[in-house]
Amino acid sequence: MEDGNDVGSVRTAAGRLSLERPAIVGVVNATPDSFSDEGDRTEASFVRKVTDHVEAGATVIEVGGESNVTNRPAIDAEEEVARVVPVVEAAVSLGATVSIDTYKPEVAERTLEAGAAIVNDISGSSREEMLAVCARHGAGMVVMHTEVPPKTQRWDEDLYPDGVVARQVEFFAERLEGLAEAGIESDQVVLDPGPDFGKTPLQTIESLRGIPTLIEEFGRPVMLAVSRKDFVGALTERRPRERAAGTLAAIGFGLDAGARLLRVHDVAGTADYLRVREALLGEVEVSPGLRISDEVRREPPAGSDRS
Repeated sequence: MEDGNDVGSVRTAAGRLSLERPAIVGVVNATPDSFSDEGDRTEASFVRKVTDHVEAGATVIEVGGESNVTNRPAIDAEEEVARVVPVVEAAVSLGATVSIDTYKPEVAERTLEAGAAIVNDISGSSREEMLAVCARHGAGMVVMHTEVPPKTQRWDEDLYPDGVVARQVEFFAERLEGLAEAGIESDQVVLDPGPDFGKTPLQTIESLRGIPTLIEEFGRPVMLAVSRKDFVGALTERRPRERAAGTLAAIGFGLDAGARLLRVHDVAGTADYLRVREALLGEVEVSPGLRISDEVRREPPAGSDRS
């Protein structure tokens, strides 16, 4: 671990983000074809979701304009910019730290100009153009482990002959060196083990078990991007919107392993989980006078008027 590394914060284009308490990263899929969201898919609905996430306790809003699922075609940068910039601007106006989920340097440039502070690059942060954009803006970077190009699936049980965690250590060492050469310092970096990306369910599980190794090796915060992921679905045989319980189980494990950023779709549920967990662990003070209100103590009888 290098001197000056700190898993309790990350430097972004909007200043230093404290991670002394786990930060909830609320996902906003500003796309017409999200695999895990349904209902109104208009710009206005995306902005409402930003507001809901912030009010529910999200510290970071992550906006994506292209679905990452492999059965949907890629879109060009201009279309992606048109989708995400209004949502980024809305999140910035509400005081959130904004992360942009993109592997396109042009999209990163435009959204950083609009006030985004972090770039989450699912291509593995190896393109010189992307690194130059992030260095110029002083952006934070989420560096995700992947062995496949974006929107590509690969399930290969022999892909990691020395083990997935050993490969991740090698991968992140290479990436951090490349980022440093581009002018991106280590305190701007968050690591993401990349659940499901180029990994079978078992390989994803093994990679998440390796989070303490990554923290010890690199001294950087880890993002836990397990919300509704395929490995949860494979274990539970649940569709994406039915994976809340499995997601919370993975979040609990990830927190115990040392993860500090929680990338989730259900911000309110995750905030409730953290509130109860922190109280039970003695991480927050619970007032002796705490009581439950009559309004929420019981469910009203079926068919009654709640008003």
